[in-house]
Amino acid sequence: MEKITSTQNAKVKKWQHLTTKKGHQKYHQYLVEGWHIVGDALTANEPVQTILATADQLEAHEDDLPATLEQIEISEEVAKKLTDTVTPQGIFAVVNITAATRVAPEDAAGAWLMLDRIQDPGNIGTMVRTADAAGFTGIVFGKGTSSRYNPKVVRAMQGSQFHVQLTEGDLTAWLTTFKGADKPVYGTALNKDAKNFRDVTASTEFGLIMGNEGQGMAPELMAETTDNLYIPIKGNAESLNVAIAAGVLMFQLNQ
Repeated sequence: MEKITSTQNAKVKKWQHLTTKKGHQKYHQYLVEGWHIVGDALTANEPVQTILATADQLEAHEDDLPATLEQIEISEEVAKKLTDTVTPQGIFAVVNITAATRVAPEDAAGAWLMLDRIQDPGNIGTMVRTADAAGFTGIVFGKGTSSRYNPKVVRAMQGSQFHVQLTEGDLTAWLTTFKGADKPVYGTALNKDAKNFRDVTASTEFGLIMGNEGQGMAPELMAETTDNLYIPIKGNAESLNVAIAAGVLMFQLNQ
C-alpha cells in the first residue's frame, strides 16, 4: 500500500484542489470526509476511486473497505491539510463526478426541491436531509446556489446526498417543464398575495422553490409559479429560517 507523509506531495496538492470549484471542473472529482459519509458513499455504490486514510482509520475500517478499491495511507499532517475542520476525521474518499449525476427536468418524476441562490452550506445540508426524510425524489441546485461538491455542503448533507437525486439546473427551465407537464411548482413568499400553505392539497408530482436567505425568490421565478405559499407566523419573529420553512412545506406538500 502506498503511504504519503509529506504535505508537499503532488497527490496531496491535487486532493486539496478537489475541494475547490476549479478542481471539480478540472478533474471531475470531489472529496468527502469522515467514515459516516465515506461509508454511505460505498453503500450507495457511488463511483469512489480512492480511499485516503490514516493508519488508525485504515485499521478501524479494514473489514468495511473493498479489497479492490485503491487505498492510500496518509499521515495526520496530510489529513489536516485536506480538511477545513479543527479536528480531522482521518478518512477521505475521492469520488468521481459522472454524467449520470445530471438530471433533465423532462425526466424528473416525483417531488423536487429547487434551490434558488441558497448560499449557506448548513441550510443546504438541512434541506437535503429533510428532503430525504420527506420522501422527495431530488434537489435542483439553481444558479447562484453553493456547489453540492463544496466540502462544507458535502459535510452538512450527512450522506443524504446518496439517497436522493442531486443535479444542477436552470430553475426557469425546470419550472416551465413541470408546468407544461401539469405538475404544479410552488414558490415561497411573504406577501398578501401568497397562499396559506395549509390550503394546498398534497400530491406526488410537483416542484417547490426555496429562495435566497436574504432576498427570497427571484421575482422572475415568483411570477411564473403555480402558487406562492406562506407559513403563518403566530409569534413575533419576522420570518422563518429558509431550511425550517422548507421542512414545514416539504412534509405538508408531499403525499
